Amino acid sequence: MLGAAGLLTAVTLLGLVAGLAREWLLVDAWGAGARTDGFLVALFLPEAVRTMLAGGVLSSAALALWQARTAPQRPGWLGATTLGLGGLGVGLATACTVGAGPLTHLVGPGLPDADRATVAQALSLLAWGLPALVLQALWSVPLQAAGRFLLAGVGSLVYNLPAVLWMAWRRDQATESELALAFVVGAWASALLLLPAMLRTGLQPGVLRWDAGVLRELGHRVGPLLGGALGGQGLMLLERMVASWLGEGAVTLLNLARKLANLPLVALMSVNQVLLGLMSRQAGTDRLRLLRQGLALNTLISTPAAVGLLLSAQAIVALLFPRVQGTALLAPLLGWYAVALVLAGWTTLLARYNHAAGDTRLPFVCETAANLAQAIALPLLGWFAGAQGIAAAVLLGVLVNGGLLLHFNRLWHHLHLSRLALAGGLPLLLGAAVLPWWPPLPGWRLAASTVAGLACLLLLAAWLRPWRAAPG
Repeated sequence: MLGAAGLLTAVTLLGLVAGLAREWLLVDAWGAGARTDGFLVALFLPEAVRTMLAGGVLSSAALALWQARTAPQRPGWLGATTLGLGGLGVGLATACTVGAGPLTHLVGPGLPDADRATVAQALSLLAWGLPALVLQALWSVPLQAAGRFLLAGVGSLVYNLPAVLWMAWRRDQATESELALAFVVGAWASALLLLPAMLRTGLQPGVLRWDAGVLRELGHRVGPLLGGALGGQGLMLLERMVASWLGEGAVTLLNLARKLANLPLVALMSVNQVLLGLMSRQAGTDRLRLLRQGLALNTLISTPAAVGLLLSAQAIVALLFPRVQGTALLAPLLGWYAVALVLAGWTTLLARYNHAAGDTRLPFVCETAANLAQAIALPLLGWFAGAQGIAAAVLLGVLVNGGLLLHFNRLWHHLHLSRLALAGGLPLLLGAAVLPWWPPLPGWRLAASTVAGLACLLLLAAWLRPWRAAPG
């Protein structure tokens, strides 16, 4: 199990690295300006669908339905859902193509008028990857049920690879239409990669039949999951809308900061999934003890990563974009996301504590309240502090979510929060304090930041010792 989990984590990380590489190539070739902003606005809706699907909106609902079918029933179920969801994907693609102009105006209201036609054309092409993304998510379900996680997990890498290769070859000669088609090729390649396995599972032309009952049952399962996912994507949409008014490059820099900050989250996601499984087999005091242990482990993983990101942000920017103007703002944005990284690990695990007890309602309510607080703060802080205000609003949302989970679970006095706050906050405060005196040369700054992160890791390991059972 650990070997398969390790391979899956490695493949997921490769997909994230490929996603970061495509953003780097895009900014390196086109610059951090209106052109890159426009393409990212066009890419928002397809990426939102892909993010929701990758987050398990479809697979979490469909897996139980697949498992409930007997072996003779499964090809019919797979054929009906393939036909229905494939048709849904075509419908979404058609809607995005027909409404490309209004949709790009909605996502990026602050884009220059001269760029709108190009952005709308890019969206009308990108939309035709949506049917493939939906099918890839559906076809991953039988593989996951059979314990074949690796083939399903390689989808993100395959999706990003054509765009990375095209931008690496064409550089600043690449056009928006060419790049959009590369994304469509990646989407269909990620789906067709699973087709041979689906054919062996029983997906033949004869089973592609309309079955309203099967689709209705799947829709009832997907609905509650879709609500939470749409809330998160609604926030991303609001963030993109506000950023489009903040001048050229704001959308691009916020997108890059998120990509860089998401890399350490891979380890946290894996740890929290393992802890969810462990907590689900325990009750009462034992589950609480695992929660304490898990919070210490999250702190041990996230805090050194956040310190390293905070201290090395300027070096990362200088090394990645030595010739690109307008990227200076990326370093302070990474500092905000570094702080949010620590809090996000804690908040995610607190939600898993409820999930392990079978309670999905409370985390949903807390997340919805946090999303509302972030949505209110986004335009206000964005107007007051620019792109850094948007990053601060993200941090506010994480704080509200965590605070509500602690309050309603009555955990304030059971988790040694002062110790965790000191372990997570003190290294970040020290990092911020020494930042003005950090080595100015990028190579030395990166090396010093790596040493600081490793020292933080060793000191926190000696202090927190999360491998020991947490005391009551």
